[in-house]
Amino acid sequence: MKASIIATFFALFLTCTYATKEATKKNKKAKLYVPELDCDIKAGKIINPEFIAKCPPGCQDIKYRVYGTDIYASFSSVCSAAIHSGTIDNSGGKILVQKVAGQSGYRGSFSNGIRSLSLPRWRESFIVSEGKPKKGVTYPSTLEYSSSKSSPVKAESKKSAQDIKVTRNTDISNASEKSPEQADALRKEYQTSPGPVPATQVTTTMLKPTTTPEPISTTPKPTTFPATTSTTTTITAAKPRSAVHRVRDIGPSSVHPVYSAVAAAASSIQRQQPVAAFRKPAGSPVHLALETDLWKPGSSLFDTGFSSKEELNPKPLEPVSQGNPNCKVDLSFLIDGSWSIGKRRFQIQKQFLSDVAQALDVGVAGPLMGIVQYGDDPSTEFNLKTHANSRDVKNAIEKIPQKGGRSNVGKALSFVNKNFFLDTNGNRGGAPNVAIVLVDGWPTDKVEEASRLARESGINIFFVTIEGADENEKQNVIEPNFVDKAVCRTNGFYSINVPSWFNLRKVVQTLVKRVCDTDRLACSKTCLNSADIGIVIDGSSSVGTGNFRTILQFVANISKEFEISDTDTRIGAVQYTYEQRLEFGFDKHSTKQDVLNAIKRINYWSGGTSTGAAINYASEQLFSKSKPNKRKIMILITDGRSYDDVRVPAMTAHQNGVIAYSVGIAWAAQDELESIATDPDKEHSFFVDEFDHLYRFVPRIIQNICTEFNSQPRN
Repeated sequence: MKASIIATFFALFLTCTYATKEATKKNKKAKLYVPELDCDIKAGKIINPEFIAKCPPGCQDIKYRVYGTDIYASFSSVCSAAIHSGTIDNSGGKILVQKVAGQSGYRGSFSNGIRSLSLPRWRESFIVSEGKPKKGVTYPSTLEYSSSKSSPVKAESKKSAQDIKVTRNTDISNASEKSPEQADALRKEYQTSPGPVPATQVTTTMLKPTTTPEPISTTPKPTTFPATTSTTTTITAAKPRSAVHRVRDIGPSSVHPVYSAVAAAASSIQRQQPVAAFRKPAGSPVHLALETDLWKPGSSLFDTGFSSKEELNPKPLEPVSQGNPNCKVDLSFLIDGSWSIGKRRFQIQKQFLSDVAQALDVGVAGPLMGIVQYGDDPSTEFNLKTHANSRDVKNAIEKIPQKGGRSNVGKALSFVNKNFFLDTNGNRGGAPNVAIVLVDGWPTDKVEEASRLARESGINIFFVTIEGADENEKQNVIEPNFVDKAVCRTNGFYSINVPSWFNLRKVVQTLVKRVCDTDRLACSKTCLNSADIGIVIDGSSSVGTGNFRTILQFVANISKEFEISDTDTRIGAVQYTYEQRLEFGFDKHSTKQDVLNAIKRINYWSGGTSTGAAINYASEQLFSKSKPNKRKIMILITDGRSYDDVRVPAMTAHQNGVIAYSVGIAWAAQDELESIATDPDKEHSFFVDEFDHLYRFVPRIIQNICTEFNSQPRN
């Protein structure tokens, strides 16, 4: 009996012990999972207003842009901002991110090895702190992304990976708006379409049509296309024309024969278009993947034209250009929709845009373009990601109706600056942003301030003005010389004046050539990607081997701060004693790592100190080969007085456009350092008593280079 009782108690004890262990395991499993970020993830891409995440090592790199100090603009790299703020270092770690309101301005600074940039304003901000959860706050274990990082719509488990690829490439699911059932229905519709499909994107399954297809609730309704002329006439009658502008309207007999023929051909084609068509949803360049199916007039909506025994054999796809790779730019055309332009000139303007689109060769590997029409208020007709080839762009241009109103160009530029070049609208980041403004006559508001802010945001502005004000009309111009105030003053590169609307077609190639000349798009340059920097290093006997290595580390630390490539900042180096030696030229190394390796390989020379001769040598061997659009910057480092004169060589370098910084150590002569440096001396000349303290000047030199760059008028 006792043995039975003891056994029972022992069994209960084991059961309780096991239950306790299981409960402990469950508690351990309930630990918060921290999602991981990549270095290039921007805060604006993440929907969550507050979250804890883990940053990887290696985010202390200049290619991950940061805007602001303490409070950062939302298109900054989250992890790089965390390093800049001091929350983590380059080894990574957990951070807490909180979204806050947009700021009227963001101050750039150099902190913890990262240079943040200034910004006039942005719509959303964030702050970073130590990655410790707050009491009572639940943090997401997975993050929601607003664009390409967002979770795709879940398909049925039997759907293949290729089905998902089709859905992503064609965007027919439009995951943010349609349910999985709707997306599946649309996917079936496109898979059964007899339209051509690229073999590289999807394997076509041969399907037999049924004689009585079941209705699909998500099938797009047939769209009718009214004649363009009637639409324009209705709009023209809707509003009175502005009193400030004269109406430049003309009779049919005055239209240039080229544009008359084009307009007649377009009208004829439009009249022959079928009444109904299947169209894919706008908003993404799906035209590369699938073609729309046009149905014959009078045929049934579900009549495929095949018998039930025939298979749908896809037609071979016409090759679609990926775009001109030598012209990778993101373009916004601001077109004049005001009443002053008149309906006929508005049609000429659209034909001009079509000609430009054709000449550009629009494509995902080349230029992308969108259009904003302005009148009283601006509005986007289509953005960068809506169309991915010239044919679709031209079709979209043909359908644009005239807005009417006044010519508020300044308001349109502000709109483009704040709303157009966003990642969500197809902005690619690595491509220059270009805004091309077409103006009939003159604007009815001021453009100078809006243009300056747009340029400071990195937008290259071109103005194409047609039929400027005559002597009697100049009194009506609100802002005289508005073009000069709006664009970079570079010998007319950013402005084209056309005396007559009927000469507009003659400037198509000129405009395209300028837009595609990315080396000349200086308005999108920053202090970190637009210079040729020549380092002139004293290798005299007084320096010594150990201190020479310290100088090289100082040079490497400066070089790390810049964006180095063939088209960005380039670095060259000269070492001197009594003689001079070119260590490497501007065209020798095109990546940051190659430059840093080359600096490390420089061997100490030893000898005398002829600084004046070294400046002459650098001017001849380095800066004479600098590119015209580059700022020429010389950083000279010496530890003693020169055996020769430095004033004349330095003055010659200054006159040739070289911005000179002098860094003196130990026995360097203050008067020589000031003679070498560009005026004002105090901002370009530095002295330190010990080699080991050189590192202190890295942030100051970088800051002075950027401050000087940003303060120089680029308009």
